[in-house]
Amino acid sequence: MYRILIVEDDEAICNLIRMGLSGEGYLCACAHDGRQGADLLEEADFDLLLLDIMLPEIDGYELLEYSKPLGIPVIFLTARGAVEDRIRGLRLGADDYMVKPFQIGELLARVEAVLRRYGKGKRKLVFGDIELDLPSRTVRNKGEEVFLTVKEFDLLAELISNKNVALYRDRLYERVWGEPFMGETRTLDSHIQRLRKKLGLEERIKTVFRIGYRLEGEE
Repeated sequence: MYRILIVEDDEAICNLIRMGLSGEGYLCACAHDGRQGADLLEEADFDLLLLDIMLPEIDGYELLEYSKPLGIPVIFLTARGAVEDRIRGLRLGADDYMVKPFQIGELLARVEAVLRRYGKGKRKLVFGDIELDLPSRTVRNKGEEVFLTVKEFDLLAELISNKNVALYRDRLYERVWGEPFMGETRTLDSHIQRLRKKLGLEERIKTVFRIGYRLEGEE
């Protein structure tokens, strides 16, 4: 499980980011000024730093320099959207730069991308006899390779990552297809049926009435 430090002086924004990341399984700590952020960096190990620029005590640029010897990747989250600000942030060593306001879904995608770039992302997902190798996007069931389409693979990865959790259809669709869910369920339902058949998961992928689907397995 990955630890993320959020340094943001607006407590409402900080809490919103923390809730979004925590919902995806990340462990988050918050700091509301640069000095508190520096103290937390000294006290604990983090896998990623989400950093505002305009901070009390110590600004984001200085805190970025402070974090460099620790080898922690950094994403700037700031209202400063001018091109020269982006250039400065990236040249100073930030791994990404997001301008407020932003969608939490986009932030999650960028967090995942930076963690993968640093070799911190998950490489395999395992469910019983089923093993997903994420870098090669291959699937084996009882040692035998099984062909899945791109969307089938992504859907299975989402189900395994949220084992024993009832997932809403709209969340599943938007995470896998990357577009807004408009209420049409046939595409998702047909992919679920194919996964059940290809991998023998008829008794494991449960339909949850009026919600969506749940992959059931031992804790």
